[in-house]
Amino acid sequence: MKFKYCRIQGKELAANTKTGKGIFSMLNQMVTDGVMEDEDVGLFKEIDSWFAEELPWPPQCKRQEKVICYFKTENSDMMMKMINPLMWLLERYSHAYYVVYTNFPGEIVYEDDYQVVVKVDENIVIEDVQASWSPE
Repeated sequence: MKFKYCRIQGKELAANTKTGKGIFSMLNQMVTDGVMEDEDVGLFKEIDSWFAEELPWPPQCKRQEKVICYFKTENSDMMMKMINPLMWLLERYSHAYYVVYTNFPGEIVYEDDYQVVVKVDENIVIEDVQASWSPE
């Protein structure tokens, strides 16, 4: 199956979106918390600067609206090449993360050649645990 969008996120939730923090937020927090060695901080800052130069900064993100970002998979080869060392940093410091692929990210409020920004769906559905389907 081919997916249109990809997001790398953590298990810690962002206060404004109540969804998993994105990879840049996680690593920025690790820098702020002094978790990483200086050389690794330098690697993160170098890659973060590259993304800041190469990708438009969505206005919704600048305003810290309740949105999350996904990379487009169709033309994200270079983006993912630059993301791989960031995932390596998360692994180096045993920081859990998930790679989420989807074709249905939500309501798109911004789009450029490399990414989409989607509105956070605040209508969370919590269902009861279903009856066990175990044969015993």
